[in-house]
Amino acid sequence: MSRSVLLQLSRDSIQEVLQAQNSIDKKSLLGEHPLLHQVVKTTTNLYLNDELRGSYESDKNLSLADAVIIGAKKAAFEDPAFVPLSTSEYLHCEIELILDTPEGIISEKDPAILSETKT
Repeated sequence: MSRSVLLQLSRDSIQEVLQAQNSIDKKSLLGEHPLLHQVVKTTTNLYLNDELRGSYESDKNLSLADAVIIGAKKAAFEDPAFVPLSTSEYLHCEIELILDTPEGIISEKDPAILSETKT
C-alpha cells in the first residue's frame, strides 16, 4: 500500500533535515495537488514504540502543504519535550497526521519504514 501524498510529504520533510538538503519541489507538488493550497489546521504526532516522540499543532492560517511540512519538522526536531529525532529513530517512527477540516477530523497514520520483527 502506498503512502498518501500528505504522509509522504511529512516523511520527505523530516528527511530534508536529516540529509541537510532541500528535496521537496513545492511548486510542482502544489501544481499536481491543488488541495494543498487549502488552509487546514493540522496536528503531527510522531510515535516510537507506540509512545509519543514528538508533536506539533499547526497555525490555523497555514496552507495544508506548509502545515504538513512545518509540522513534521517541528514535531521531529523542535518539540521541547524531546531531543531532536535521530536518523535511526526516524526509520522506526510512525507518523500520524490529524486534519481539522470543515467536514470533520481526518486522521491517518504511516507505519515505520523499518519495523521490529517479532518472532
